[in-house]
Amino acid sequence: MEGSCGGGGGGGAVQMAAWQGRVGATNIGRLRHGKTSSSSSAAVAARGGGVTAWHLRVFAGVVGVMGCLLLVASLMMSAVHQVQFRNAAISRSFRGLQELKQNSVRTEEAEQIMHPRLLQMATSVVTKNESDSDSVKFSLWEEPYKQARKWKPCAAKHSLPDEVPEENNNGFILISANGGLNQQRVAVCNAVVVAALLNATLVLPRFLYSSVWKDTSQFGDIYQEDYFVNYMKSDVHIVKDLPPHLQSLDLEAIGSQITDMDISKEAAPSEFIKAVLPILQQNGVVHFLGFGNRLGFDSVPVHLQRLRCRCNFHALKFVPEIQRAGSLLVQRLRRAGAMRTEMDKQLFGSNMLDVPALLAGGEPSRYLALHMRFEEDMVAYSLCDFGGGDAEREELQAYRETHFPTLAMRLRNTSVSPEEQRSLGRCPLTPEEAGLVLTALGYDRGTFIYVAGSQIYGGAARLRPLTRLFPNLVTKEDVLSSAELAPFKNFSSRLAALDFIACASADVFAVTDSGSQLSSLVSGYRVYHGRGRAPTLHPNRKRYAQILGEEEGIGWGGFERRVRNMVEEYKRVSARPRGRSVYRQPRTPGCMCRAAGDGSVDF
Repeated sequence: MEGSCGGGGGGGAVQMAAWQGRVGATNIGRLRHGKTSSSSSAAVAARGGGVTAWHLRVFAGVVGVMGCLLLVASLMMSAVHQVQFRNAAISRSFRGLQELKQNSVRTEEAEQIMHPRLLQMATSVVTKNESDSDSVKFSLWEEPYKQARKWKPCAAKHSLPDEVPEENNNGFILISANGGLNQQRVAVCNAVVVAALLNATLVLPRFLYSSVWKDTSQFGDIYQEDYFVNYMKSDVHIVKDLPPHLQSLDLEAIGSQITDMDISKEAAPSEFIKAVLPILQQNGVVHFLGFGNRLGFDSVPVHLQRLRCRCNFHALKFVPEIQRAGSLLVQRLRRAGAMRTEMDKQLFGSNMLDVPALLAGGEPSRYLALHMRFEEDMVAYSLCDFGGGDAEREELQAYRETHFPTLAMRLRNTSVSPEEQRSLGRCPLTPEEAGLVLTALGYDRGTFIYVAGSQIYGGAARLRPLTRLFPNLVTKEDVLSSAELAPFKNFSSRLAALDFIACASADVFAVTDSGSQLSSLVSGYRVYHGRGRAPTLHPNRKRYAQILGEEEGIGWGGFERRVRNMVEEYKRVSARPRGRSVYRQPRTPGCMCRAAGDGSVDF
């Protein structure tokens, strides 16, 4: 009996089995054996036999088997609790799921399905996708255009000889960045460029507390301060604090505080020279308060564009605590040990955990990361309808009154057509619509999907159409245990950093929006560091709305063909178009170089 449940490897075997979904067969066998032994013992007693040594041995055997079963069950529960996978793999963190479990009134009929005909066809097709040829399956996970591999990262190179900038310059620049993790990242990179442009010393950026994100994290809680300062030292002089003689100044009173109202959105460098430089030279310090996306793209010269890319793609490294948790998250999603891809090196450095492979002798699993931008703020701001009728409209209007009062006031004086908003591509995709896209592209029911974020508007009821198509749907709360997430609890930016890592490392990244900073930054990061092997799926919402508008007269074949054409067009490889974000599309002079036919490279 001791040999059947003892040994040092039992716990690891059970945890591995929990990951593979194959636990239970041995336990069932033991349970049956236990029942058989017990029944035999009872039969002997019924025939009038006394309690003999044989009976005691049988009794001890039954007790031993039950003890083993209890131990194995305990280990199984521990493993399942740690990884938190379920049959449907829906995260407990999705708002509304716990309410759904507790409220039996909300049943399947409460689903808000907008495209029942297409969803019914997709439910049948998603299973058939499993039988596609290996070549078709392979193409789903690869960048389709070989030209992507000809673009190389070039921002690590300096356009000028390496030398430390002079400390005796025009003064100091303070920046207080607002928003969440991704908005702050853009602000930091823009501030680096502005400091170089104005020949100023940059004080280590500070992050404003937001009533929306409710995160007190500062730069050093998210990024490695010393690495940032040292990496940028040849471009911009960076210090951690203002000199003492400037710390006591009332910057607003002396006119050295610059808000987003004082600088145009995506302003040209000339505007900073004209409006900010005189203040900097006069007072020795300028404070950019709430500094957002206030630096343009097309007007920035190549050497400053390179500086912005150096900051975003090279200088900003997450702190070791985030790197280690992100490493564990990615390796569990891959179900494999450390792989050391180029992306891994950039994201984790020396802090990638060297954990043993989770699938003995198996190939690493692929996973798709989905940024489902369907939070309540996005839904409310879009002014679209999503099938919820008057109750939904009243709820979203109440949200606007509280969080977007200016928008709510404008709506009182003007009427906005939800149908027109949708036809213009201004409505975020619902989970149901995202599932239809993935099914049309050929992903099958077994596809493992990581969902970035968790606050899906409508909760589990809104998610159910997607999870029926793709049941292997998880978030970081599913993959990491409560103890592993504890250091990041109540710090939304640090949790967002884990989403950033999981999305950047994914075999495929799929987005459902066109404007969020996470989608923009992750897409660009994958282009820059992905070596042409990190595709991003990006539906054109305007075209998709046209396709969905014809669903009553379209067959699945036509729907599939049009969706694939829509996505393929976005994936074509080209240099950054004019007016587009460098953070999303870094194939631009100063950031990336393209290999020429003779082996040399141009911009």
